[in-house]
Amino acid sequence: MARPTQDVSDGELQVMQVLWDRGPSPIRQIADVLYPAGGPALYATVQKQLERLESKAFVARDRAQHVHVFSAAVDRDELIGRRVRSLVTKLCGGSLVPLISHLARARDLSEAERKALRDLVQSRGEPPRSKPRKP
Repeated sequence: MARPTQDVSDGELQVMQVLWDRGPSPIRQIADVLYPAGGPALYATVQKQLERLESKAFVARDRAQHVHVFSAAVDRDELIGRRVRSLVTKLCGGSLVPLISHLARARDLSEAERKALRDLVQSRGEPPRSKPRKP
């Protein structure tokens, strides 16, 4: 049986956002971004979050230097995809229609956004094009 995909907590998500925005960073730099006032307890919090993220395979640790450097092992789009699939499964029985309908009604869409949605739906409904055979 496949292991369920793990998710990140809100605090871990903040750490991931720092890594996505700043790139590979040591704990101190991440802690300084998240908690500018600093403090040993906050450093320890970030350290623990990074350890959890590493155990879930969301971050990678480079141990080559004295100061370990952490980098995101999962990009933002992948995490968005995981969360949206989970949400659709839990709340919508696997159907995208209720989610997309709600999002489209939640605020006025610009003409460009409506066109992008129409183009996306149309392109997803087309069968894959096969390459013509050479005689």
